[in-house]
Amino acid sequence: MQRQRLKVNGSRLRSELERFAAFGKTENGGVTRLALSEEDRAARDYFRTCCEELGMEVKIDDMGCMYAVLQGSEERPPVVTGSHLDTVKKGGRFDGVLGVVAGLEVVRTLVENKMKSKVPIVIANITNEEGARFEPSMMASGVLSGKFNKAEMLQKRDISGITFGEALCESGYEGDIRHRLTEAEAFLELHIEQGPVLEQEGISIGVVECVVGMVCYELTVWGDSNHAGTTPMRMRKDALFVANDLMQEIRTKLGRIDQDLVFTMGRMNVYPNIHTVIPNKVIFTLEARHKDPAIIKQVEDVIAGLHVEARKLWGRDTVWFDKDVCNVVQQATESYGYSYKRMVSGAGHDAQFLASYVPTAMIFVPSIDGKSHCEEEYTPWEACEKGVNVLLETIWQLSQ
Repeated sequence: MQRQRLKVNGSRLRSELERFAAFGKTENGGVTRLALSEEDRAARDYFRTCCEELGMEVKIDDMGCMYAVLQGSEERPPVVTGSHLDTVKKGGRFDGVLGVVAGLEVVRTLVENKMKSKVPIVIANITNEEGARFEPSMMASGVLSGKFNKAEMLQKRDISGITFGEALCESGYEGDIRHRLTEAEAFLELHIEQGPVLEQEGISIGVVECVVGMVCYELTVWGDSNHAGTTPMRMRKDALFVANDLMQEIRTKLGRIDQDLVFTMGRMNVYPNIHTVIPNKVIFTLEARHKDPAIIKQVEDVIAGLHVEARKLWGRDTVWFDKDVCNVVQQATESYGYSYKRMVSGAGHDAQFLASYVPTAMIFVPSIDGKSHCEEEYTPWEACEKGVNVLLETIWQLSQ
């Protein structure tokens, strides 16, 4: 078998994914494995055992990130692959964990075929990517990249009042700052798409070029409260009616900007929220995402022209991945004859923070019906296998 056609063991990959899904399995076939919970600790313990059985050394940094190191023939910065083991509440079996298990399968394949890389290969499990127990999401990678302040992150509390720092200490996975990922030849994250594009277009692999930029605003509409039964319609100042009209105006204006622009009005609070009282205040959010900052600027111009109270909650710039690494991913995909497309990620990932100091790229595989962060999340086993094959070839090329 030619080296470039080397493939991973699909049945072993499936078995391992099913094994990890048992840590926090929910009644309807999903997973609840919150960061640094008992379920997360059990998954970490098992991951560590798997790596050590392969002769890898497992290092842990001060944020609880795990790095399993397969030594190369040369002392050089490693090629790193990985993702996260934590999930949202009642999440799926593939989000995050696929990228970690993929690294395991790549190393197993190399070891059993006696293929020695020049540079070390590292499998990373990045702590608290989801932010489902301790906000914000991508906490550890944010600290590693200097986006978040560690001291502040350690004080973040879950709904029970436990701080991240306390949970980290209790988990037994509080390591040494000297083990942080500080340099690498490349970082690769294999992930499910979490969207419907690849499945609908019948494409096997997404070569991800960037994580799109976004903005989020909070809009407030004011009115006057009064009795719902005694106030004639012509005399009302109903904040909810005004907000409804405003939402339709926003939808029309933003819909004209660009077909790739996505926007969501996802949270609404109505006051006083009593069925017998005309609403006097409505607050709703507007979030928009696009890779082109000029398009995001157009969104903000629309918001500025609405003549309504608007407060920007946050925003982020588009993060472009390393072109050379993306090209290696594409070449690896072509070597297997898989269909692919260059695409963007609308969701955030640890890769976007790590990309600020390590050459980075992502690989997507299809999500059935685009579902993710739910128990129905599913990616066919053969689709997972194709993604890991691409990861295998990419890692091998980069490690040489």
